[in-house]
Amino acid sequence: MTNKELVDQIRLKQSFLCIGLDVDIHKIPKHLLSEEDPIFSFNKAIIDATHHLCVAYKPNIAFYEAHGLKGWKSLEKTIQYLNTHYPEQFTIADAKRGDIGNTSSMYAKAFFEDLGFDSVTIAPYMGKDSVEPFLEFEDKHTILLALTSNEGAFDFQTQMVDGMELYKKVLSTSKSYKNSGNLMYVVGATKATFLTDIRKIIPDSFLLVPGVGAQGGSLSEVCKYGMTKDVGLLVNSSRGIIYASSNTDFAEAARIKAEALQEQMAVELKKEL
Repeated sequence: MTNKELVDQIRLKQSFLCIGLDVDIHKIPKHLLSEEDPIFSFNKAIIDATHHLCVAYKPNIAFYEAHGLKGWKSLEKTIQYLNTHYPEQFTIADAKRGDIGNTSSMYAKAFFEDLGFDSVTIAPYMGKDSVEPFLEFEDKHTILLALTSNEGAFDFQTQMVDGMELYKKVLSTSKSYKNSGNLMYVVGATKATFLTDIRKIIPDSFLLVPGVGAQGGSLSEVCKYGMTKDVGLLVNSSRGIIYASSNTDFAEAARIKAEALQEQMAVELKKEL
């Protein structure tokens, strides 16, 4: 998917919502446990109920890897279902990969070619040669971890390196990578006030923003400091939507939560654009 296609979907749906499919088998409704593939059944119901309200889905790969081969099969079925029935959706493999060049090439092939994701999250710690293999794929996106929403982010990400905070060094250096136009960045919603400085370095790049909802991030603050003329934001909500109910009405409850966020986003889009 190209940036233009993503922006077109945002404008069409008046939404820049990304729904995280972080499926914990212990939290899904108990009636699904009798299904042949409870995780896929859960995802399918959530997707069918919310696809018109969001522009992206983000499975967190750890929640699938934890179940071995069965989990990978659930992931494969989920992405195939999205690509077949809702190809307008931007898909994110939240895998946080990042290794030496040969290994990164294999990770990129796995997520972009074999599974068919539009994007994958990458840890930048190992530098240029661990990131560029992902950037070689046309119309695929590499989402670099820049400033995350967790408490431990301050252990390293905001430390000074040559007079510059490390996360700023990551942003600045990544612009020199080959095919850097395929880069997006993760910036946590709980760090919204940092967005002013971030936008000085990457004024037009798309940001994947987790932390709105269950983690306490403010949508209005994120939009105030991070929105661009082409929106430039994908705001993720996971637990706040997919676990809105643990009963048989779970998909409808998820739709209601997603709709509430979409309506807030429509207001922000009218305000800023």
